[in-house]
Amino acid sequence: MAHLFIFGLGYSAKRIAEQAKAEGWTVSATGSDGDLDFADREVTARAIHPADWVLSSVPPDRETGSDPVLQTYGNLVGEKWLGYLSSTGVYGDQKGAWVDESAPIGAGRRTARAACDAAWLERGARVFRLPGIYGPGRAALDRVRSGKAHRIDLPGQVFSRVHVEDIASGVMAAIKSDAPTGAYNLGDDLPTSQNSVIEEACRLLDVEPPPLQTLEEADLSPMARGFYAENRRVANGKAKRVLGWTPRYPTYREGLGAIRALERRGAAEG
Repeated sequence: MAHLFIFGLGYSAKRIAEQAKAEGWTVSATGSDGDLDFADREVTARAIHPADWVLSSVPPDRETGSDPVLQTYGNLVGEKWLGYLSSTGVYGDQKGAWVDESAPIGAGRRTARAACDAAWLERGARVFRLPGIYGPGRAALDRVRSGKAHRIDLPGQVFSRVHVEDIASGVMAAIKSDAPTGAYNLGDDLPTSQNSVIEEACRLLDVEPPPLQTLEEADLSPMARGFYAENRRVANGKAKRVLGWTPRYPTYREGLGAIRALERRGAAEG
């Protein structure tokens, strides 16, 4: 039976695991929702051995910046099919320009992520670079309801995003096709401003959008301010061409609309 091993069963990796299980595959995973303890090297090593594919969604170590999986288990995964969930933040600020997988990485604020991205590429992994991830329970709809949504007055500032189900389908397409090693951007077709996304969420919830503010007026966290400090459009053509992947939610409109419809169904059934 086909066997997928996942390091770090987080938000995106859970969706990948669900799709793999739907295919009838065995899935083993570390993480708070996984069945294995990352620190238990002996048990984890035994679970890795029969795996056909190994995928990591573990971020860089906060203190050292190194990759925990490669540091701890690098000698055990060498001959496996390898996948790694990275970030389009490795491209840094592009002043709104389009960027693809041929662009240099490491010049932005995600230096540790860029170093780990490069380390996995050196190991022969398929590295999936992900922009802003959203989906049920983690979308602009939730921020609007919680009162944490902002509209910032930054003309021309755009970013890319990807629905969590499209991450899962992209990774599964790479596994099934035995895709060539290298980097793949998994993002939607319409990079746009955060303001547009918040406004669409407000429309779906039938509420007024939050006021337009400057960065100073919004009093954002350092992490949030870092998000607005970068401006780029991420091209997904390679993933479409090589993996045969097409996002089910090509823009934020379809993605948020589907999440809202799911919420309504849940409310009706509840």
